[in-house]
Amino acid sequence: MSNRSWFYASNGQQQGPFPEAQLRDLIIRGTVGADTLVWTEGMSGWQRAGEIPGMMPGGSSRPSGPQPDDRPPVALSGHGGGALSIDLDLWQLLGRSLLFILGILLVIPAPWIATSFYRWMASRLYVPERPDIAFTGQVGDIWYVFIAIGIITWAGASDLYYLQYISIPIQAVLSWMVIKWIAANLSSNGQPLPIAFNGSVLGYVGWQVLLYISIITIVGWAWVITAWMRWICSNIDGTHREVIFNASGLEMLWRTIVFAIGCAFIIPIPWVLRWYARWYVSQFALVERAA
Repeated sequence: MSNRSWFYASNGQQQGPFPEAQLRDLIIRGTVGADTLVWTEGMSGWQRAGEIPGMMPGGSSRPSGPQPDDRPPVALSGHGGGALSIDLDLWQLLGRSLLFILGILLVIPAPWIATSFYRWMASRLYVPERPDIAFTGQVGDIWYVFIAIGIITWAGASDLYYLQYISIPIQAVLSWMVIKWIAANLSSNGQPLPIAFNGSVLGYVGWQVLLYISIITIVGWAWVITAWMRWICSNIDGTHREVIFNASGLEMLWRTIVFAIGCAFIIPIPWVLRWYARWYVSQFALVERAA
């Protein structure tokens, strides 16, 4: 029995990951049929379950593989490349998230803890047609940025209003530097990816300021975040596919509210944290660039 994790598409949405044993149980129960699109690491694209040898009980009348000139099936909201997904252990995610927050607050260990966190997150990420995603950034690359983030976090939490306002654009610049660093240090199957984030620092600061202003509208921040994510995606270059962000402002609004309510009750935090993180990652998808 393979220990691979599988995903399947249902009603235009990605489901999973599931251990192979659980996927086979879903097949037996009829949840996954021969025409259901499935994917696991190592596959070049989504395939119907009935086309994968040995997957369906009793075999399938369909051919055992793609025919010549076949293109990978389109799944997930109609985008050929497919959505990203992430496999997060419940307690590891909680522990590493808390450690990340603590590292930033303690300032000095921030570069080590942040780098470790990004490496772990990248190792759990599944990107269509990109096996074994990894983050190769080193602690010494931009250690000063994380030290500054820790200091600015304390400044923003102070009772001095002018420090809070000054910290907003500074936080944006530091966050912009982190995104550029992460994008430049991603690899697949041991090979560096030629990815770069080319969004301007002024543009990034502008979105950060707009987000703070939108808070006075009570709900407008959700639409600002979705537009901001699309702007970030539009400025990621270096591959033959482009990154898009599918979430709507309404989806961002109600899911974030549910997440906040769950966190307010303390006990549900591990579950709502993983639920929210999985959904957020799944809203990023890859599509072929327009000619």
